[in-house]
Amino acid sequence: MTETIGVTVDLAEERDLPAILTLSNWAAANTPANFALEPEPLADWEQSFAATRARYPWLVARADGNVAGFAKASPHRARGAYLWTAEVSVYVDHHVHGRGVGRALYHRLIPLLRAQGYVTLLAGITTPNPASERLHEAFGFRRCGSYDRAGWKFGRWHDVGYWQCHLHPEGAAPSPPRPVAEVWPDVDRESGT
Repeated sequence: MTETIGVTVDLAEERDLPAILTLSNWAAANTPANFALEPEPLADWEQSFAATRARYPWLVARADGNVAGFAKASPHRARGAYLWTAEVSVYVDHHVHGRGVGRALYHRLIPLLRAQGYVTLLAGITTPNPASERLHEAFGFRRCGSYDRAGWKFGRWHDVGYWQCHLHPEGAAPSPPRPVAEVWPDVDRESGT
């Protein structure tokens, strides 16, 4: 078994975007886990970060001062009834796969989303990807469906499995999710980092 490395997890800042994009673009170039077919430009990520970071957390994991991974939430769909549903994704530097970085990120991201008031989290995973599937299942996600032949990459079709996690029990109408900045200090203190 590979040794877990020590990481710190913080809210991402704009200055982290080049390192975040490097991890995403590496995955796109080398794996079917990311369906991008060519490197994505930094300007697109800057625009997405600016548009979503107030309501959807972007986190970075640092090891020895370098970005070792990131996790983020994003809107699932635009229509109003989806307000309490967020999609999550996590990318880890391939040099430190299997060493606890993804777990460290989700240990912070999921409680933050729960505290904000999100009810359902969704994750799309290009299958098979046993490591990602195990990570999500360890945090309470259950497979709820799939899109077969959803993407053509590396000369073949790839399926995408969907996992969901319910953060709050079914019940009364929820309040609108709270902004990240309103919740982060409390979640940060509770986690002890």
